[in-house]
Amino acid sequence: MKTIIKVLVLALFVFASCTVKNSKEDAKKVTETVEVESTQKSTKEIDESLPTIGLLMYDRVLMTEVTAPMDVFSKHTEAGDTLFNVITIAETLDPVETEEGLVVVPDFTFDTAPKLDVLFVPSAYDMWTAVRNEKLVNFIIEKNKETTYTVSNCGGAQLIGKSGIASGKKIVTWIGGGEQLQKDYPDLLVQNDAEVSFVTDGKFYSSNGNLASYISSLELLEKMTSKEQRLFVESYLYLDRLKDWDFNEQK
Repeated sequence: MKTIIKVLVLALFVFASCTVKNSKEDAKKVTETVEVESTQKSTKEIDESLPTIGLLMYDRVLMTEVTAPMDVFSKHTEAGDTLFNVITIAETLDPVETEEGLVVVPDFTFDTAPKLDVLFVPSAYDMWTAVRNEKLVNFIIEKNKETTYTVSNCGGAQLIGKSGIASGKKIVTWIGGGEQLQKDYPDLLVQNDAEVSFVTDGKFYSSNGNLASYISSLELLEKMTSKEQRLFVESYLYLDRLKDWDFNEQK
C-alpha cells in the first residue's frame, strides 16, 4: 500500500512539474509573439494631405545625412503650419545605430513604407556592404518609380549608381570619391567634387554629404515650397550664425 501511495505522489509531482514548465513555455511564447508584433508595427501617423519625405537608414549610416533633411523638412511655416510628413525607413524596425553612435528606431520598414514624394539616400563609411544589400538597392529602385525627387548625400551616390535609376544624369558624391564613382558607374555624369558641393539634374539631387546635406535639403525645400520658407527655416536653424562666424573673435 505504501508503495502505491509513493508512486501516486511521484506521478502527481511529475504532472505538476510538467504543467508548470509547459505554462512557463506557453507564456514565454506569447510574450515573444507580442514583442515581435510590437516591434514590427509602426505607430507613425501619416497625414495623407501632405507630401511625405522618406529618410533611408541602414547600419552605420552617417548621422548628419539623416538628421539634416529631417531638420529642414520637419520645420513648420512662420504661421505654424506643418508642410510635410517626415519619416525614417529601414529594412526592419530594429534600432539602427549610426556611425556616430546615435540609435534610431525607424518609423517604417521597406515593406510597410507609404508612398513617398521624396527619398533621401544617405551614406556610410562601408558602402561596399551597402551596395551589395539587394533589399536596400531594390527598395531604392521601387521607390524611385513613385518619387518626385530622389536625393543622395555623400556616398549615397554609390547606391544611386548601383540601382541604375540615374543613368545619364549629373551627380556629385563625397569630396575625393568622384573618380571611383565614375569608374564604378560609367553611365553617371559625375561632377568634380573638389568644386561642386551640390548638383541637380531633373528629379535627382545630390550633395557632398555631411553638413553639405543641408544644402541639398534647403535647395529642395525651396523648390517644393518657396524662397520665403527656405529663409524662414535657415533663420530657425541659426544658419546665419555659421555664415558670420568670426574665427578671430576674442572670447
